[in-house]
Amino acid sequence: MKPRYWHYWIGLLLSMALVPVLRGLHLPVRFDWKTFGTAYWILTVQSVFVAAVLCLIGLPGQAILGPLAERYQREPLRIVLLLLYLTALGWAFTWMTAVVLTINTIAILEFHERKPHQLRQAAGAVLLPALYVFAGFLLVFAYNDIIVSVHFNFAYDAAFNAMDRWILHGWSVSDLSHWALRTFPLPVFRLLEFIYFGMFPQIGAAILLVSVSDGKNRGLQLVGTILMTYYLALGPFYLWPSHGPYSLCPGHFLRFPSTLQVYAIQKNMMAHALALWNHVPIQRISTDYFIAFPCMHIAQPLIVMWFLRRWKRMLIVLCAYDCLLIVSILLLEWHYLVDIIGGILLAGIAIVITDNSTLCSRWIRNGSETTGLGDPRLDSHSGPGGSGCINPDPLLSEDFYCGGKAGHVVECCGAQARCWHDGRAAPCLAIFFALSPSVERKSRTA
Repeated sequence: MKPRYWHYWIGLLLSMALVPVLRGLHLPVRFDWKTFGTAYWILTVQSVFVAAVLCLIGLPGQAILGPLAERYQREPLRIVLLLLYLTALGWAFTWMTAVVLTINTIAILEFHERKPHQLRQAAGAVLLPALYVFAGFLLVFAYNDIIVSVHFNFAYDAAFNAMDRWILHGWSVSDLSHWALRTFPLPVFRLLEFIYFGMFPQIGAAILLVSVSDGKNRGLQLVGTILMTYYLALGPFYLWPSHGPYSLCPGHFLRFPSTLQVYAIQKNMMAHALALWNHVPIQRISTDYFIAFPCMHIAQPLIVMWFLRRWKRMLIVLCAYDCLLIVSILLLEWHYLVDIIGGILLAGIAIVITDNSTLCSRWIRNGSETTGLGDPRLDSHSGPGGSGCINPDPLLSEDFYCGGKAGHVVECCGAQARCWHDGRAAPCLAIFFALSPSVERKSRTA
């Protein structure tokens, strides 16, 4: 069995053992589907937005924005409808949500305009990796609770803190955080919080870009690398469980601004970890996450950068963002410095295991750089509709540049995914279909 497929077998073994282990520890064999589902759909919306932004950054600007501007100049009614759509969304939701959903809509419409016959194929290429990552995270959250119920979650915090003090010459992460609290105003910490939580849509955006560009096999490989990192992380967490620097800081919740979202999250996490250790009955397995060492909040972005490395400008922006992410992780007292070092090493190990063929070919290829029409790396996958050989990048292909046909074409399921229970959202749906009047006709003739 090739190492690149190990994540499937590890996931299968963990799945087979899950129910007996949960029952043996008197933990519920039920998941909080409402919380998981809500979080998943919110991250999906955010991921489409981040993918659109990364495309604007990483792909040639004239090729991306040129056809879009020409189309809206040629058909100014679209601008009016789009503004009405934005206004209706702003009335139904928050304005930030309205902007994100509007940009997502423009991105989906534009993709379908330029590649009118490939939206369904692209969605199919993304679906399986998206389901796989959801199933894998369910396993990780379940075993996360299992480990905390049998090993004291705070057992090795003092040891990791001592390692940090040795590396930082007497300073600890809590010392750095307290210095920052005295030095910087509250908006700086709100920005750090935004950067910290902004890591999660990176994962979804990478799955979208890789799956659409290279096909579902490459998307599954990306997801498999991320899950392999988590599966490997369960081992160190079982052996050396720790919670994070804030759990050692006696005055953390007195010094830390209570208006920050992380304040309530960290307080609840400590309470939930202690409840599991004391065998307080829980109703369902939810989104509590207790693993401090190794730091997966830096391991995942490194894997994303590896799989998106062909787009150099994307790579540069992600690298800059992830440097700020490290600052955010430390100053918000989420992880020890040792955790971050462990996360970096674990990401490298997972990449070597799961993407070793690409890693080797990266160094032995003939030196010719990609021109944007394809990728000469040795890949055995095929794109959505590819031939099994090297798949030209549909995000960069000539028919994508030309902007497709001039008609209003869209076939979108995403706009209806929330079921639109709120009656105020009805105008948004009406305007959305007005932006694409040929949807109904195409559906009948398909």
